[in-house]
Amino acid sequence: MQVPLIRLQCGVNSYDWGKVGKASAAAKFAAATPSGDFSIQEDKPYAELWMGTHPSLPSKDLETQRTLLDLVQDNQALMSTEISERYGGKLPFLFKVLSIRKALSIQAHPNKKLAEELHRKDPKNYPDDNHKPEMTIAITPFDGLCGFRPLAEISHYLSAVPSLRKLIGDTAAEDFEKAVKGHETSDDVQDLEKNKKALQAAFSALMKCEKSDVSAAAKDLVAAAKEEGESFAGNGGPSNGGQELADLVVRLNSQFEGDIGLFVLFFLNYVKLEIGEAMFLKADDIHAYLSGDIMECMASSDNVVRAGFTPKFQDIPTLTTMLTYSYAPISEQKMNPVDYPYVTLNSTAYSSASSTILYDPPIEEFSVVKIDLKKEGAKATFEAIEGPSIVICTKGQGKISVGPKVEEMKEGFVYFVGATAELVLESSSDEFTAFKAFCDLTGKEGPKS
Repeated sequence: MQVPLIRLQCGVNSYDWGKVGKASAAAKFAAATPSGDFSIQEDKPYAELWMGTHPSLPSKDLETQRTLLDLVQDNQALMSTEISERYGGKLPFLFKVLSIRKALSIQAHPNKKLAEELHRKDPKNYPDDNHKPEMTIAITPFDGLCGFRPLAEISHYLSAVPSLRKLIGDTAAEDFEKAVKGHETSDDVQDLEKNKKALQAAFSALMKCEKSDVSAAAKDLVAAAKEEGESFAGNGGPSNGGQELADLVVRLNSQFEGDIGLFVLFFLNYVKLEIGEAMFLKADDIHAYLSGDIMECMASSDNVVRAGFTPKFQDIPTLTTMLTYSYAPISEQKMNPVDYPYVTLNSTAYSSASSTILYDPPIEEFSVVKIDLKKEGAKATFEAIEGPSIVICTKGQGKISVGPKVEEMKEGFVYFVGATAELVLESSSDEFTAFKAFCDLTGKEGPKS
C-alpha cells in the first residue's frame, strides 16, 4: 500500500486585496511547487494559497497530478472511513495562507441551514451549501475588524462621532442608547435579547443608508480624522486611541473612498494580532481583515455574504438579518493556544525550547498545530491520529517522514498526511516553522484527559 505522505501542488488566487509580487507569502509558497507555467509577476496581487479539496481551487498530487479530492474518494482510508462518510468524501477543512495588502470585504459566513438555503436560491453568489466557521493565526503582524464591540463603546461613538450619528439619524441613535443604557453588560436572558434587537436595529439603519448620504458623511468623517488626531472620536474610547482610529479612517478611505465600511468600523472591534496570536470566528460572525499575512483554517466552503469594502456582489438584507448580534470585547475572540500533548520532542528540540502549540476551536472540522523547531537536528514525532492532516512549512528547511518515506521540507512545501500515520518533522536549520491542520473525531485534537 502507498505510504500516506503526498506532496501537494496548491493554487494561488489573485484578488485585488492581495499583496503584490514577492511581498506576498501566498505567492512565494505557491512558487515553491509551481503548477504549469506559474511564476510570480512583480506587479500582480496574490491573495490566497488554498490547500484542500474544495472544487474552486483543488490541490493536486505533485507526482501524479490527480486531485487530492480524487485520491481521498478513491481510498477512504486516507481520511478514515468515519470522516469520509461524515463529510461526503471531502476533506472537512480548507487550509489557506492569506496575504492581505488592503481591506477585504466586511463579511460574514452563513450557518449550515442558511448556506443550504442561499445556495439553492442563488448558486452563482453562494457556490456551496456548507457553513464556514474559521480560525486566523497571524504569521506577520495583522489587523482587522472582528465582531461587534461592547455596547457601551458603540454608544460612545454614536455620541462622539457627529457624522456617524447624523448618518444613522438621531432617532435610531437615541433608540439604541435608551434600549441598552444601564444593562450593557447584563447576563440576564431578557436583557441580552433586548440588547441584540437594539444593536440589530441601529446597525441595519446604518447599512440601509443611501450611497450619496454615506459619501457626504464620509467626507466629514475623514476631515475630522485628519484635523482632530488624538482627540478624534472622543479620544477613541476604551479599546482604541483617537489617533489610532483617525489613522485607520484615513487609511481605509484611501483604499475605498466614501465607503460604508468607514462607519461600520465604529460598531466592530478593531483588533491587532502579533505573530502566533489567533482568533476564531463562528458562522454568522461579522468581520473584515485589513492587513497582514495569516494562516486561515475553515470548514470547506467558499460562501461569503458581503456588505462593504468591496466591488463584489453585496447582500445587505441577508447580512443584517443573519448576524447573531453577539457583542464582546476582542479579548473574548482571541484564542488561548496550549501545548499539543500528542507529540514527542527529541533532546535537541527540548533543549532548544522548540514548541508544538495547539489552536483548537470549539468545532470538530479542524484544529491546527504550530511547530517551531529551533535548532538543526530538532525533531518532533507526532502520534498517529484517526484523521487527515495537511502540513505546510513557512520558514526554514528540514525533513518530513511517514514510515520509510522521507521527503524534503522547505518554505512553501505542502504535504497531505493520511489517517493513522505517525508523522516526524526534523529541522535542518536553526529556525524551522510549520503548521499542521488536521481533523480527528476521537479526542486527539485537544489536551489529554
